[in-house]
Amino acid sequence: MTYSVDEGIAAFRRQRPLFGLNTGALGLDEYQDFTRATDQNPVVGLNGLPFALLGLFGEAGSLLSELKKKQRDKDAYIAYRNSVVEEFGDCLWYLANTAQRAGLELSVVAHRGTSNISDWSFKGVPNASSFLDLQETRQASEPTTGDPVEKRLIGLAARVGHLLEDFSTGRIAENGDVLSADLIDIFRALISAADEANISIDEAARRNMSKVLSRWPVQYEWGGLYDSDFDEDEQLPREFDMVFREKDVAGKKYVIQQCNGIRIGDRLTDNKVEHDDYRFHDVFHLAYTAVLGWSPVVRALFKAKRKSKPDVDENQDGARAILIEEGIATWIFNHGSRQHYFRNVNRLDYSLLKAVQELVRGYEVENRPLWQWERAILDGFRIFRDLQAFRRGRVSCDLVNHTITFSKGD
Repeated sequence: MTYSVDEGIAAFRRQRPLFGLNTGALGLDEYQDFTRATDQNPVVGLNGLPFALLGLFGEAGSLLSELKKKQRDKDAYIAYRNSVVEEFGDCLWYLANTAQRAGLELSVVAHRGTSNISDWSFKGVPNASSFLDLQETRQASEPTTGDPVEKRLIGLAARVGHLLEDFSTGRIAENGDVLSADLIDIFRALISAADEANISIDEAARRNMSKVLSRWPVQYEWGGLYDSDFDEDEQLPREFDMVFREKDVAGKKYVIQQCNGIRIGDRLTDNKVEHDDYRFHDVFHLAYTAVLGWSPVVRALFKAKRKSKPDVDENQDGARAILIEEGIATWIFNHGSRQHYFRNVNRLDYSLLKAVQELVRGYEVENRPLWQWERAILDGFRIFRDLQAFRRGRVSCDLVNHTITFSKGD
């Protein structure tokens, strides 16, 4: 499932208990352990440092980019707060992960970074153990964007740049203390910039945990089916087969679908001058059904709308939800067609998955994590490529086990 800010921490603590009863503020070293658990870099230790540094430099640049867009577009850029909090969290992830690779605890970085600074707004806790120890309470209001913020963020980017220079010239390899000193300077600059921008670094870390666990969970949690509490007549079938056949009618190719020998839906064409086999696209709706347990399109085809609850019928199973799903399927199909229908691809870029999640905001499926969307999309394209190759076949969906498979037989 997709986690709220606090649910993400709770989920991580359930899986990797670190602090006794696992309650209270998010710990610095707890968060650093989270970056270790969710690190996708296969190269361990300092040998994997270049990738971490690329990420740290990129996220510092993204922070500057967010400020630039806000200064340029002003009130028109309404997503600034969420975006800048997200970028602070991403920057923090790479900082904590880099420190972990250097064998340096984040709490130690925090202590050294704050012990000799007198003009910051820290609470003065000599041995900070949580993010709440590092700042006075930040207001949950729009971040500030003036010249002081610009100066602090540029200073942060400069310190990250200095770290990359030390790495590229070999000074870090010659003396490990250089890396420690650079990380402490970056940590100081990060908290200083957050203070000036009225950003809670604790909120940024929490939101980052929620985001990362949605994409790369420590433990996979599927979540329940949306219609499990409804009468069987209003449930999607838990297992079913859909047979696809391509037919030539008067020189025009159509695809028809049958379930249990009954025609399902209309016969489909590509609806495009340049043929691209989009007539097989209902397989994407089947993939959403099998993997996500969600598809207003398939629910309508099977006449399984949840009419016993009018608000669910109208808002979750109605025309707008169907249009949203069709739009997602078409948009992703166009994206995939430019990338050989994701052949030999086992991961999708984050921006695509995030855009899909934004499109379904307000609908029940918004709580499905990014990794489930990734699996549904890639599984759909896998079956689509099979249908392209054989021009017909049987597609089997299992909503309990979240699987969709293809066989050549009718």
